Amino acid sequence: MILACSNKAGTPQPQPETYKPPVVSSTFAKGADISWVTQMESAGVKFYDKAGKQQDLFALLKSLGFNSIRLRAWVNPTDGWCNTADLVAKALRAKSAGMKIMIDFHYSDSWADPGKQFKPAAWPSLDFATLTTTLHDYTISVMNTLKTNGITPDWVQVGNETNDGMLWEDGRASKNMANFAALIKAGYSAVKSVSSTTKVIVHISNGYDNSLFRWMFDGLKANGAQWDIIGMSLYPTTDNWATLNSQCLANINDMVTRYSTPCMVVEVGMDVTAPTAARSFLSDIITKTNSVTNGNGLGVFYWEPESYNWQNYDLGAFDSSGKPTTALDAFGN
Repeated sequence: MILACSNKAGTPQPQPETYKPPVVSSTFAKGADISWVTQMESAGVKFYDKAGKQQDLFALLKSLGFNSIRLRAWVNPTDGWCNTADLVAKALRAKSAGMKIMIDFHYSDSWADPGKQFKPAAWPSLDFATLTTTLHDYTISVMNTLKTNGITPDWVQVGNETNDGMLWEDGRASKNMANFAALIKAGYSAVKSVSSTTKVIVHISNGYDNSLFRWMFDGLKANGAQWDIIGMSLYPTTDNWATLNSQCLANINDMVTRYSTPCMVVEVGMDVTAPTAARSFLSDIITKTNSVTNGNGLGVFYWEPESYNWQNYDLGAFDSSGKPTTALDAFGN
């Protein structure tokens, strides 16, 4: 109606601004880690588009502009979720949806992150040489299982948020950087032996912390480790995202210059109850990452955006009715 945009005197009223997602290169990875999806589906959780129509999560994310899926790999989890069989099932669905695929090896039976990097239950008493070989062989086994199923990952992380190394205590970087570097070398060579085209990522959190990244990658380089991409996590608040995004971009630019290595933001998230702020954060970090010279900012991945009413995780991007929030509009085309 005309009256909707005019007052009684006929003066045009300002219209709400239409949101436009960032314009990125055709190869830029707009990704989501949805490793929880099969477990959520098993529990009866459903996903809906903005109109309220139930959708397959992979197809729904594709329709929202996502082109890449990240999946974690656990060695022998007690409940089976994220083991190799579950990983393959999800990877097949990602491939069927036409998505690129990232595999995230935790090298643990459960969560590995900056605060915990526990060995799988079957690996604890191995001497370091055997531990390194075991990591290598396990990586090859998973890669070959994927290959048998027609899946060649675009990217593979050897370790998850390895701020102080992995497979503690043997691979704790602050105690023995050479050991951590040896584990990275073992993972790298294993991935490449199955798929020479797959890019290998070393991932640490706090993407704004340049001194942490310099310490880690100077140490790995000095000890002969190889990697193709530096991965980082970034989980700002609604108050500090602008500052952290700027620091993250400065860090990315430094990594590209210092190590001649492209970078990728492999995990992001923000409070699900602040979707408009999250959209602003995401638009900005996507724009900044895409702006890195010579295409060296490769992509941004949202971590478990589909989680709602699930395991007390409150940094997802679906509302309590199972619909995507406006935060994910930042990944649109």
